[in-house]
Amino acid sequence: MCCSHLLETMRPEECSVRAALSVIGGKWKPVIARYLMLGTKRFGELRKAMPDATQKMLTQQLREMERDGVVARKVYPQVPPKVEYSLTPYGETLRPVMRELCKWGEKHMRNSR
Repeated sequence: MCCSHLLETMRPEECSVRAALSVIGGKWKPVIARYLMLGTKRFGELRKAMPDATQKMLTQQLREMERDGVVARKVYPQVPPKVEYSLTPYGETLRPVMRELCKWGEKHMRNSR
């Protein structure tokens, strides 16, 4: 529980904000989650949607999100291999969080002009 009255005595590992950021923090994880909220995507689609992300970074972030149970990876047994990514039911619980983050970002962009 990460309440302001507890911050002075709370150990870092007890902070719920840290716990959340360990799963969706970073430059690309929130962006990946946002694109996957639009539906299942192939790796190439995600790569095109995020041209500033290197292939290595995107792969790493997707693996971490898969490890944390947020993203599902489905491999089709064909040549060339086809791999699709989607949100898991647990990942779907990020929808309201991402919606609020988007709203805040829109306000921030307007205010910083």
